Amino acid sequence: MSYDCFADYYDRLMEDADYPARTEYLLGLFEKFDRRPTLLLDAACGTGSFSLEFAKRGIEVIGADPAAAMLAVAKERALEAGQDILFLCQSAAELELYGTVDGAVCCMDSLNHIVDYEEFCRSLTRIALFLEPGRLFLFDMNTPYKHREILGDNAFVYELEDLFLVWQNETEDDCTHIYLDFFTPQADGRYVRACEDFSERAYTAGEIAAALDKAGLILEAVYDDMTLSPPAADSQRLVYVTRRRG
Repeated sequence: MSYDCFADYYDRLMEDADYPARTEYLLGLFEKFDRRPTLLLDAACGTGSFSLEFAKRGIEVIGADPAAAMLAVAKERALEAGQDILFLCQSAAELELYGTVDGAVCCMDSLNHIVDYEEFCRSLTRIALFLEPGRLFLFDMNTPYKHREILGDNAFVYELEDLFLVWQNETEDDCTHIYLDFFTPQADGRYVRACEDFSERAYTAGEIAAALDKAGLILEAVYDDMTLSPPAADSQRLVYVTRRRG
């Protein structure tokens, strides 16, 4: 998936994400288990919302994402905000930094978008490779429950002021295939349609644990999203606190 079309609409659809609050939550986890990072990797940074929030708090940030269209938006936003952020067009599985970082994040279920398990394992391994020993990698993932009960074979419709979206899902085994149709109104009353599709995979706790071990990452804690509560049977997103082995 190129995300070329999705990049034009992503920030509009994520207006309720509350990036400042999520950033403070993540920084709280860094401080609880280690310390606030000084040089942070934001893997699968997308349009750079988290990169910007961390940079605004005085942290040097490297944002990496394989989608050039997403990074184009991220770079423009950073320039407008007066933030000097290094953005790299790289997937997590092919990450290549010039040195190490003392903290890393991967947010908003980005790792679920890696549907090949070997690539998923390779992505964790590459992130860990450029993380200083003993430092933290925080990430979140959508749960099998969410894929089964919320996403499933369901369809959703979003109507914004100047955007109409039809979101349809098809579930096959542990993967959810997502089809998005965007309709934008034109001055003459017509609507222009743009389409995007991608897939997410729901990984089990066992699969994640095995991938972490292979990558040399120690699982310190797992929380229900935006809390310090343990996972529940109906948790939709979980936050993982991991540490690179020393």
